[in-house]
Amino acid sequence: MDLESSGIERKLQLQELEELRLEAYENSQLYKEKTKFVHDRGLLRKHFEEGDRVLLYKAHFTFKQGKFNTHWDGPYIVMKVHNFGIVELLDEEIGTRLKANGHLLKLHIRIKNLLNS
Repeated sequence: MDLESSGIERKLQLQELEELRLEAYENSQLYKEKTKFVHDRGLLRKHFEEGDRVLLYKAHFTFKQGKFNTHWDGPYIVMKVHNFGIVELLDEEIGTRLKANGHLLKLHIRIKNLLNS
């Protein structure tokens, strides 16, 4: 009789342990969702329009670049904005087109705002 009651008690303990594990899993999922929301809220969304002038970040490594040299190249003119953040640029000086990731760009002059003011 003592073995049966201890067996039943052990099964209850295992069931309680399983419930605690599932609850911890749900809590971790909630925590991940909340932290993702807070992180995404703090991200800077860049929106470019055709005709904007932008600066391109020089992402390549140059040895001994110099103290006062800038890391930004340009300005370039935005020709087209593609899906997933790809931006097609035009270099006025050379007349060449290139594609760049939108994260490497920063707005220099928005032509639309200059025309309205």
